[in-house]
Amino acid sequence: MEDNSSQAGSAKENSDQNSEGNSLNKDDSSLETIVRKFQDTVSLGKKHKFWETQPVGQFKDVGDTSLPEGPIEPPTPLSEVKQEPYNLPSQYEWTTCDMDSEETCNEVYNLLKNNYVEDDENMFRFNYSKEFLRWALRPPGFYRSWHIGVRAKTSKKLVAFITGVPARIRVRDEVVKMAEINFLCVHKKLRTKRLAPVMIKEVTRRVHLENIWQAAYTAGVVLPTPITTCQYWHRSLNPKKLIDVGFSRLGARMTMNRTIKLYKLPDSPATPGFRKMELCDVPAVTRLLRNYLSQFVVAPDFDESDVEHWLLPTEDVVDSYLVESPETHEITDFCSFYTLPSSILGNQNYSSLKAAYSYYNVSTKTPLLQLMNDTLIVAKQKNFDVFNALDVMHNESVLKELKFGPGDGQLHYYLYNYRTQSALKPSELGLVLL
Repeated sequence: MEDNSSQAGSAKENSDQNSEGNSLNKDDSSLETIVRKFQDTVSLGKKHKFWETQPVGQFKDVGDTSLPEGPIEPPTPLSEVKQEPYNLPSQYEWTTCDMDSEETCNEVYNLLKNNYVEDDENMFRFNYSKEFLRWALRPPGFYRSWHIGVRAKTSKKLVAFITGVPARIRVRDEVVKMAEINFLCVHKKLRTKRLAPVMIKEVTRRVHLENIWQAAYTAGVVLPTPITTCQYWHRSLNPKKLIDVGFSRLGARMTMNRTIKLYKLPDSPATPGFRKMELCDVPAVTRLLRNYLSQFVVAPDFDESDVEHWLLPTEDVVDSYLVESPETHEITDFCSFYTLPSSILGNQNYSSLKAAYSYYNVSTKTPLLQLMNDTLIVAKQKNFDVFNALDVMHNESVLKELKFGPGDGQLHYYLYNYRTQSALKPSELGLVLL
């Protein structure tokens, strides 16, 4: 569930990353540290009034091992789920957004383009393409009723948006039907209207009507209570442009020429049998991915229809490559990334930053370092400016060697109405939410 300030840190490289001794203090992202920081702010009167009423892990319960893992509240009989939408302020009305409609898709695109996630300095704003939004919001079995908009009654202008899509997510040995909540966006001029809590309650109500009682979401802000906190890392592919637009800075004792040389990549992938994924590869990729994801505490439970939807290459949306053994024709390794550009605000020379985000990568025969380096090479061939990755799964083991630098923000993962006994390390998380 992307809150308007979420992922702010995903937009920029930490400007001090090239200085010596800037390895991030691991304790800074531990749940205990986050809770301690939160409790310090509570004494200043900052409380999460809405989230303290919701079935989510509460800060006061962190470390209490007597609480059982699993659902926090049992399902309500469907007949008792509220049948009518929640009340909005009188000048607004609910609308269901049909993403198959070009007109509606345009409205959603423009609302997000102008009002969604920005970095702290207001230099970059996510710019999800219409093709990306259709891909993200129409997986197998999606519910159109979960694509929720708010319109101004008089002008009919779309002023807010929130979505859910169905997913099966495994937590340890339990596969749980969940909603993945995303794209919570309120028009900048309406941020004081308290629309977001009503929108979250409304999407929750509509999810409950489908007999689904759990959800997963992410935010760049700390809410009660993250199951894990991840760090974004960035790998320059077009360092001159990134420096020109203020995404990253020239390192100490570095010239532009030396920086360009530092980040230069080979012209083509090194691994024999490295090729683009095709439709006929779906069964093999599904087996590879399911086997790989089984080692993580929280991960999606993908079947072939999910893999076909989420991972089959779609131009300017998602790219997937695999390694097919030249001898046996067995598919041994897999890598993927999705395309999420950012608008560059207030720069005379550039208007868009083309960013690739690491998605799912499986290394069995090809070392992960080599596989990811080949992924960087194909991203560079496709004219991406930067390659971003979270330190989830096994990513962290190769990021520094591949010349990624830490970003200036964190991404917190949450489960709604599901308690994990303890916080996860990012390396125990096998889930990437868009």
